[in-house]
This record gives sequence, C-alpha cells and structure tokens, in this order.
Amino acid sequence: MIRELAISFYLMLFSLLFRISSLFQQQKKIVFCVSFPENTLDINEKLIKNAANSRSIFLATTAQTKRMLEENQIGEVLDFTPRKPLHFLTGIQHLATAKVVVLDNYFGFLSSIRFKPNVKVLQIWHAAGAIKTFGLKDSSIQSRTSKANQRFKDVYSQFQYVITGSHEMDTIFHEAFSTQEQQIIHTGIPRTDIFFDEARKNNTIKKIYSEYPQFENKKIVLYAPTFRGGNNGITNAKLDLPLLKTKLSDDTIMLIRLHPSIKEKANIPEMDGTVFDVSQYPYINDLLLITDLLITDYSSIPFEYSFMRRPMIFFPYDLEGYAKDRGFWTDYEKLVPGPVAYTTEELAIILEKDSYDLERIDSFHRRWNEYSTGKSSENVAALITKWLDD
Repeated sequence: MIRELAISFYLMLFSLLFRISSLFQQQKKIVFCVSFPENTLDINEKLIKNAANSRSIFLATTAQTKRMLEENQIGEVLDFTPRKPLHFLTGIQHLATAKVVVLDNYFGFLSSIRFKPNVKVLQIWHAAGAIKTFGLKDSSIQSRTSKANQRFKDVYSQFQYVITGSHEMDTIFHEAFSTQEQQIIHTGIPRTDIFFDEARKNNTIKKIYSEYPQFENKKIVLYAPTFRGGNNGITNAKLDLPLLKTKLSDDTIMLIRLHPSIKEKANIPEMDGTVFDVSQYPYINDLLLITDLLITDYSSIPFEYSFMRRPMIFFPYDLEGYAKDRGFWTDYEKLVPGPVAYTTEELAIILEKDSYDLERIDSFHRRWNEYSTGKSSENVAALITKWLDD
C-alpha cells in the first residue's frame, strides 16, 4: 500500500513537470533513456555521422551507466534520478521537447506522460534474445495490484516502435508489450555489430589483455549468471569453485561476471590466481571475445555469444523455483544450445568430457540473430535520422 502511494505521488509529480515542460517549443533532438549503454553507444557513433545537425541527450538511470557514457565522451549526459534534482528536472524538460525518444528498458514514468503527436518513440531493448519472461508475461506481476498492472500496460503502450534481431523476438515482443506487426522493425541489434568488425575485435582484445595481462595465452571459462533480485552476488549460487578447479586444466582460468545490478563483489575463495571477479568490467560483449567456454543460466548472453561459435554450458541450479517465480518463454532444456548441469558435480563431468555440439549452437544462432548482420547500428541511426528530418 505504502509502495503504491509513493509510486502514485512520484508519477503525479513527474506528469505535472512534464506538462509544464511541454509548453516549450519542440527541438530537433534525440533523447536516449539509458540503463544498458551498449546499444546506445553503437547507435550514437553512427548518428554523429548521419545527423550532424541534431542534438543528443542521454538520461542515465544508474551511476554505472552514467560513468560508462561519460567515459566514451558521448555528449550531454544527465543523472536521471530524483536524487539529482537539477539533472532530473532538466531531463524531464528534454523529454518533453524532444523529436525522437529512444528507450532501452522499462521506464515507469512513461505511464504518466503523453508525448507530442509528432514524437517518435523507439524501444531498442537491451538484449538480443530472451529465455525468461518479461513485460506482460512476467509471472511476478500476477501478485501486483490491478492499478500496478494497468501502469505496466500504459508504459508498454508508449513503445511506438521496437527493433528486433529475429522473428523469434518479434513474437516475444508481441506478447510482452502487446505490439502489433507494424510496430516491429527488423534492424538487427546494434550491440552485436562488434562481432563483425575484425579491427574492433582485435583492438578490444588487446585492451583487455593490457588491463589483465594474466588472461593472455590462457583458456578462459566465463561464468555469467543472471540477475535474481537482491544484492547477494554469488552467495546463493550452488557453485563449488574448489571442486570445479580440480576439473580445469593448468592453462585454464575462470572469470566470474555478475549482473550489473549486483553491487556486491563476488565472494571468491583464494584460488591461486585461477578465478577472477570481472564484474566491474563494464562491457560483457568485450569479455565474450576472449571467452573459450561460457557457463550461464537464464541470461540473454548466449544469444550474443553464439556469434563466437564456441561451447556453452547451462547451470540452472534453481530451475524449478525460478520457473515458478519468473517463467520461461519455452521449455528451457529444449531452448538452450548446450548441455545442462544442475549441480557442480554434473558441471564438472561435462567439463571433463569436453564434448559440445557446435551445430546446435549454429542452429540457435540462425534462429535468434537472423537480422543482426553487422549493420544494425547503421540501420537504427538511419531510421532516427529520417524521423528527425520528417
């Protein structure tokens, strides 16, 4: 009850400030609402070339996102949180006077505002594929109030257009956001462009090795679990690292990369320099370039790692509970393109066997990345430029 009252007050205030700001003249500018910067960074690089006369504003919803955007010298970055009142008010004014608004996630404030009639709103989402349900199909929303559920629908109704990288994601977005066929745009996913750019890949790998020289000339196993809520790092993960170490060859190291929403460092026992916490490394796709074997669970990372055509193992140690709490789009074991282990002992056996079906990964890749062909950022930038010029 108190939570709903707080949300209602926040949205009422946001709506009031937005309506006042809407009285100002619309400008030829793009406003990005950013929670995961990778797509935005790639799109903006192409926009700089295509729409030199336009202005781009970046509303960062987390401190890490703001830092990543600023490190790339991307332009006008605002800390879009009520804890920074001046930035927050300025951000609302930009939203109310923009010609194009680009989103990469669910943003609750969208339920309380209405953009000018000629504004284009584009959802670029932050993942190339999906294992767990989200949006209107997220099992967890069933326990929320009818008012909250209406708010969710109001947010999704603001997504005028949604980009996708596959027909599979078309179907998922139809169910998650109630989108219609004409709202889907097959640009491909910008954050996958790096997998087609050999020079960029080589430079990125060199950068990682300069920061982590101990990784070079090693076989790298990356463990990247999905976000489960809370802030408990890998404390609850049923992963016995000392046991796993006995199954790794002498030239193998293991990297642990927690979800960006986890602020706690990974609790890693002393492992003689064979296990490293890389959770603070900002770009997961960079790490995929040096990864020889991926271990994950319900994350969207496999959809992008499939570009590398390298083995994956799936470790859904809490499958039954997670399926009940969150839900999956389809049968988990049939979807994932690799062997499934439910205990560290099973994981160790798979590692020791070292046999993987790469054809299964190829099939998975073709199914989920059919429109992502290395030009996705250009496609989205061209679309935004056209809208700006209309």
